Amino acid sequence: MAGPGIAEMKAFVAIAEQRSFAKAAVRLGVSASTLSDTLTKLEERLSIRLLERTTRSVAVTEAGEHLLTHLRPALEAYDAALESINDFRDKPRGQLRITVAKPAADLILAPVVARFLTHYPEIKLEISVDDALTDIVSGRFDAGIRPGKRLERDMIAVRVTDEMQYVVIASPAYLKGCGRLNTPHDLLSHNCIRFRLPDGVLYPWRFAQNGKSFEVAVEGTLIVNDLPLALRAVRDGLGLLQLRAPSYADAFIAKGELQTVLDDWALPRTDGYFLYYSSRRHIRAALRAFIDFLSKTSKVKSSIGMP
Repeated sequence: MAGPGIAEMKAFVAIAEQRSFAKAAVRLGVSASTLSDTLTKLEERLSIRLLERTTRSVAVTEAGEHLLTHLRPALEAYDAALESINDFRDKPRGQLRITVAKPAADLILAPVVARFLTHYPEIKLEISVDDALTDIVSGRFDAGIRPGKRLERDMIAVRVTDEMQYVVIASPAYLKGCGRLNTPHDLLSHNCIRFRLPDGVLYPWRFAQNGKSFEVAVEGTLIVNDLPLALRAVRDGLGLLQLRAPSYADAFIAKGELQTVLDDWALPRTDGYFLYYSSRRHIRAALRAFIDFLSKTSKVKSSIGMP
């Protein structure tokens, strides 16, 4: 009987790392049933059980853990060997997986994706949009894009936006009938649109005076976790919204549909967004091409909105 192939080995590693057939199937781009059949055949070839599975959970056996420990470096070396021949190509090829926060996806990647793939037609780009801070190593991502303050120290980071500035925006119609709004504390009597972060926390409204920052416990009739929806509510005159930089609202501000307020109370500029990747991994040719392309096209001119 022929020995197990690379595809079977990669299937086992994916299941073992994800502790789930469904999640591993998503990562590999196959169905869970196909993955289950592959794992069953692998165990039959090896005559040993690698995983204990129930209807609710997947656990790696002692033999499976032993195999996993030895397979990871072997598969990484295999992938590195294949990747090394990219140095002899005119243009890089292969799969590139990026995890990115939604604001960065909208404002950094969306304008350049088509041009990048046209320039590098042999690269297959997968973009996973997720506002949570994803572990790119365990998630098998080549890189991520997140705010600089959220990155681990062992990551190599490349700046892809300017620093960001907090602003409060509202429609002229709302401001005309809203009453006094001279200081952040006046917000306590206004309708403020709140934004809920992926971890469930409500986005705090922050301001600064004489070099010291402070928060205002604003209230309002709308809480969302989608920035376009919040912006539409602001444009419709529902209330005020605080953004970390007005990039999402620039076009509406230019048209006079939105205005900024309390500018004198804005926090100092904060870190912008960075593309980051693991310092422990060899940088692949496809990722190198992506970083170079992004640096040239973005020119670090855009600032991003919500976290």
